[in-house]
Amino acid sequence: MLAGYLGLFLAAFGAATLLPLQSEAVLIGLLLSGHYSLWWLLVVATLGNVLGSVLNWALGRGVERFKHRRWFPVSDPQLAKARHHYQRWGHWTLLLSWVPIIGDPLTLVAGVMREPLWRFLLLVTLAKGVRYGVLAALTLQWVLIPT
Repeated sequence: MLAGYLGLFLAAFGAATLLPLQSEAVLIGLLLSGHYSLWWLLVVATLGNVLGSVLNWALGRGVERFKHRRWFPVSDPQLAKARHHYQRWGHWTLLLSWVPIIGDPLTLVAGVMREPLWRFLLLVTLAKGVRYGVLAALTLQWVLIPT
């Protein structure tokens, strides 16, 4: 039982980083197995995903010192564009941190932009918790609908 929760935590953590992983399938599989508490699954998935985003935020806080290195993956114009968008839309963009492809870079940019950790945690936890909650509700609704 503990292995299932640990696997979900690791999948959710990894999925929140820039690695191409996915945690939704793990959550749905564990939920449908009927052996796990819905609430614990939501807590574990959200916690893992938020902590993965905190890793991105922390990397963003320190990444700029490497921007003039050859291996740095983002050009000055790309970094300036990301800053512009973040300054325009601000911390509210973190409500999109759950969106595939764009969410993880948003959490990295939040670190570059020195977003306060308390506000980062609040918005990212809200976004990712709601995403997992909606996914679980839709899964249970689909399963409970008689055919």
